[in-house]
Amino acid sequence: MSQPIKATETPLFTAAEDRISCYQLADTSPVPDSRIHEIVNFAVKHTPSSFNVQSARAVILLKNEHKALWDLADEVAKATVPEAHEKMLAKMIQGFRAAYGTILLLEDQDSLESLRAKYALFGHLVPEWSEASSGMHQYLIWKALQLEGLGCNLQHFNFMPEFTDAVRERWDLPKTWELKSQLVFGAPSDGQMVRKRERTYLPLEERPISFRQARV
Repeated sequence: MSQPIKATETPLFTAAEDRISCYQLADTSPVPDSRIHEIVNFAVKHTPSSFNVQSARAVILLKNEHKALWDLADEVAKATVPEAHEKMLAKMIQGFRAAYGTILLLEDQDSLESLRAKYALFGHLVPEWSEASSGMHQYLIWKALQLEGLGCNLQHFNFMPEFTDAVRERWDLPKTWELKSQLVFGAPSDGQMVRKRERTYLPLEERPISFRQARV
């Protein structure tokens, strides 16, 4: 894998092919905090959403605020899922805590409810549209940070409603902001961004299919 270069200078297909999940992260960053904010702001502004509803929200937690998030996750997991905490979550959480920052990706439910009311015919699809747009935000931020030399991994500790509630209370977030994911990032602790195992792919013949009108 080639050395990371700036997010604005890498061809799209190369960037997609090189994306990895990186779990061995240090609490340092090769770029200034201002660049991290710039990337998140760009993604929130330019990533598409259905009917341009712009329901995406993001919270950037760096350094001690990042560590506070994963301390909170540890406390909640220990209290609500103690067996899973002991078997696997405690070790996972300590790994996330060792990183430099976390970006919380959320969706504003007030915006989505307004969209549902405005377009009643399509209202039942609004949650799906929200998930699709949130996924695009997550991917763009992840890929851009990686191109700047930051390793990333995407987590979903909102599987515990208590965690979502604790996060909302700790950072005084609006109740309408629904937590979707947590993007953990930091400089790779070993200085390298390489896959630990080879990525495998299903045959393309079984996935995209194409039709075209036969010539008469």
